[in-house]
Amino acid sequence: MPSPAEQSPVMAEPPLIVILGPTAVGKTSLSLDLAARFNGEIVGADSRQIYQGMDIGTAKPSAEEQARVPHHLVDIQPPDKQMALATYQQMAFSVIDEIHRRGRVPFLVGGSALYLRAVTEGLQIPEVAPNPALRSELEGFAHENGRAALHARLQASDPVAAAQIHPNNLRRVIRALEIVQTTGRRKSDLEAATPPPYRILKIGLDLPRPLLHERIDQRVHDMIDAGLVEEMASLLAAGYSPDLPALSSLGYQEIAAYLHGDITLAAAVERIQIETHRFVRHQYTWFRRIPDIHWFDTTEYPRPAIQKLVADFLG
Repeated sequence: MPSPAEQSPVMAEPPLIVILGPTAVGKTSLSLDLAARFNGEIVGADSRQIYQGMDIGTAKPSAEEQARVPHHLVDIQPPDKQMALATYQQMAFSVIDEIHRRGRVPFLVGGSALYLRAVTEGLQIPEVAPNPALRSELEGFAHENGRAALHARLQASDPVAAAQIHPNNLRRVIRALEIVQTTGRRKSDLEAATPPPYRILKIGLDLPRPLLHERIDQRVHDMIDAGLVEEMASLLAAGYSPDLPALSSLGYQEIAAYLHGDITLAAAVERIQIETHRFVRHQYTWFRRIPDIHWFDTTEYPRPAIQKLVADFLG
């Protein structure tokens, strides 16, 4: 892992504020408020918002929101270029250190638990070279038998890694299997951690599950109204295959099926809603692996309490 900016042993560790929570819970709104209030800049921790042209389906901060507060690691590469976790980690440390050098406060914001852990825990990512032949074989297995079947193979060989990876995340399932089959050791056993030299405050946003599901369902309708179908059609017209790992994101696969004539738009919307509800359950499982989170129920208007917590933390 690359070393973040060196800190003098007599200096206080610089701050990092993390805002996390499940899909549709309100992270963007809170992060904009806090970053504007506390001289901050936002560092994205979303494994899909990094992709260009995928704005609506990933609920990416709007151009106006990104203009209000500086954003980093959002909209940085095309959908056909994969982002390795180690690459994201290196970029995040670099951006955070630059924000500190400018005398500002970095806010790490997102719902991708592995991205969050890579930064806050300093995960040591296994250095195993890609094996194109093995990857092709595993992709073929998933195509013939389904992603759930490939995920079951990972569950049998590395249950810890399988618990952290959604079955639809084909790229990460294949990578975990690649590590096992190349090294004979589980990905979870090869990972270690070296905490970065930051003092970290973690803020988690929560919402009772029925209310969260209602918000998700409305967001899906809003995405359709905002042009999700047209966004996916544009990606396909630009030559991006619906089989790309980036386009395995919630919403894009279902809209691709609709555009292909396999399902109706109403059925696609319902599938997106159901799959997002399921994804939220996985997110909460992943968040339980992150220690020391200060959780706030967003139905109780917690912003004054959160603002005080941040103010006290920053001193």
